[in-house]
Amino acid sequence: MQNGYEVHSPNRSFAAVIVVAVIAVAGIIGNIYTYEMVSSSVRKVEKRVETLHVQIEALTEALGSYNQTSVGNVTLSELYEDIKDSVVLIHGYVIETTLVGQETTEVSGSGFVYNFSGSGMMVCTNYHVIEDVDPPSLTVTFRDGNSYLATKLGEDPYADFAVLSVDAPKEEFKPLPIVSSSLLKVGDLVIAVGNPYGLTGSMTTGIVSQLGRSITEPMTGGYAIADVIQISTPINPGNSGGPLLNSKGQVVGITTAIINQSQGIGFAIPSDTILREIAWLADGMEYEHSWIGVRGIDMTYEIAKTIETSTTYGWLIVSVMNNSPAVKADLRGATREVEIYSQITPVGGDIILAINNTRMMKGDDISKYLEENTRPNQTINITVERGGSEVLISLILEPRPPPT
Repeated sequence: MQNGYEVHSPNRSFAAVIVVAVIAVAGIIGNIYTYEMVSSSVRKVEKRVETLHVQIEALTEALGSYNQTSVGNVTLSELYEDIKDSVVLIHGYVIETTLVGQETTEVSGSGFVYNFSGSGMMVCTNYHVIEDVDPPSLTVTFRDGNSYLATKLGEDPYADFAVLSVDAPKEEFKPLPIVSSSLLKVGDLVIAVGNPYGLTGSMTTGIVSQLGRSITEPMTGGYAIADVIQISTPINPGNSGGPLLNSKGQVVGITTAIINQSQGIGFAIPSDTILREIAWLADGMEYEHSWIGVRGIDMTYEIAKTIETSTTYGWLIVSVMNNSPAVKADLRGATREVEIYSQITPVGGDIILAINNTRMMKGDDISKYLEENTRPNQTINITVERGGSEVLISLILEPRPPPT
């Protein structure tokens, strides 16, 4: 104090200003972060609501068709005339850098037009059709021969599904209706239309051979594509991405894969996958899949006999992945190996018998259940056999990590 007045240090005043400024900035950043977190959660809820609306509309349409006692006298040729303009050829070039320089590969596949309410006309196809295509070279050709540039809207390698935006006049777009694949039965007639080997507009027929299959493709990083439709419909390279139709010309799947050197065995992504994910991919958002984090094998009579259990169904856990939900829930993998008919088999792990009281006969059932009934951050109850007794495990699902 001097002459009755307080003397302020300039340094202290400046420091006080800095402190106030830091607090203010921190408050602003905190508010922005909170807003972004809330906005992200709201967007996810909105997408789930959109997905639910799409599924309800498709199921209502499917039930309406299913309740009809007759499909009339429509022939396959008439059906083809109705849908041929909706199937497109997707074309592009893949550019790779090799030891001898750049190599360019021409690729092509199929797709079909869909009108998604809220986002307008788009083309649905397989992810692997457009996976590595150089963006400026991606084009879509319609039945009339007109070609237009296309842009990726969204993609999901785990479901081998992608949607494209096409820079074409609206009169080119003739959308196909998509209905729920949940009403399909083994033996139902199915029709594939696509561009095998570039032969545009080819049509083949067959039946649903089985439902609820799981397959893996190179881009999934070992994760299974769940709930796949097995079909006898002949498909070939170039058919990928084309529609799988029911007898009314409605989309029930996307043809996606064949088994090399097989006859009459093909696979299609179910339309329920499209209906579940379209709201996310059309908006350029990532669709998250539920993840447990275990690897395993289907139980068999021989395994059961070797490990002295009466349980001949379920999924035997072989290994548990690091930092996975399975580790946190104390699911257990194999502890030893045994030889069964000259084949080394890991045993000693938990056997998954049920999820949320739904019986799991094999690994395909687990993949299907997780895809159709769960979302990341949801808690599920897993019934396992451990040491001859049934144990109930509570597990919190997480988003599937990127493929390795």
